[in-house]
Amino acid sequence: MTIAIGGAGAQDAGTYYGDPVNFGNYQYISLDDVINNFTAAYTGEGKILPNILAGDISFHAHRALQELNYDTLRSVKSLEIEVCPSLVVPLPHDFVNHVKLSWSDASGIEHIIYPVRHTSNPFAVKQDEDECDDCGDTSDSYVMETGGEEETSTLVQQEDPDCDDEVSSNTWDKYKGGSGATADHTVETTFMGKRYGLDPQFAQVNGSYYIDYANGTIHFGGSLSGKSVIIKYISDGVDSEGTSILPKLAEEAIYKWIAYGCASARTDVPEGVIQRLKRERFAETRKAKLRLSNIKIEEITQIMRGKSKMIDH
Repeated sequence: MTIAIGGAGAQDAGTYYGDPVNFGNYQYISLDDVINNFTAAYTGEGKILPNILAGDISFHAHRALQELNYDTLRSVKSLEIEVCPSLVVPLPHDFVNHVKLSWSDASGIEHIIYPVRHTSNPFAVKQDEDECDDCGDTSDSYVMETGGEEETSTLVQQEDPDCDDEVSSNTWDKYKGGSGATADHTVETTFMGKRYGLDPQFAQVNGSYYIDYANGTIHFGGSLSGKSVIIKYISDGVDSEGTSILPKLAEEAIYKWIAYGCASARTDVPEGVIQRLKRERFAETRKAKLRLSNIKIEEITQIMRGKSKMIDH
């Protein structure tokens, strides 16, 4: 018994079951195989794209994989980390956007962590105190440094007094040492045993986080120190080692993405052909979304039973 892999060969069943790395790989096809298959089926004499360059195919294949990963493929990755006392962790190396952050309790149940919207980690400028020779008044001035080939001057960022390798602002230091050190971030006033000014968006005890996109870090509230945090994020699917893969259920969609991209970038392709490829790309992408949604009637029925809905199936 042999198992075909992406149309590029076959794999013996013994080899497949003998190495856990191979488990589940039949459902995927590599991007290299997609490029080879597209070149064989769509380019050449008498084909839609007779004179297309190999570099164009590779470029549009990678762009298609990125676009499909953003909203069609199962592109959500997860990363579990333990929050250190500094409360700052770097973003994953292939991070594009985050889906959600949560922490797991002793039972392994995930609790959603919500972003904090009323604080940030601004650029803290290092300042020097200057004294006026005439009046004796003091004022603060920004510390500048000059460097580079063009001798340009830039602002110097204030260093963290506790760690020379880290820089942070007073705003964030106050947050993680103040309200960020508690689990409840509600702003309230207690009078006669009643609670006023409660904002429902902060009425939770799971902690909070802030993503500093400029520095590529995630800052957590103090209540999350030492907890196991799960970061679920979106990647573009383009692997740096050239082993990018995509589900076979979306294989035809990426062919149409490549064909439309290559055709629309050329001047010798009739407009009618370009518009037809555009419609086919849309139809195949929609079909791939439906296939990958993986909806099961038994699961929907089980969920609806908790909603007091009667379903005949």
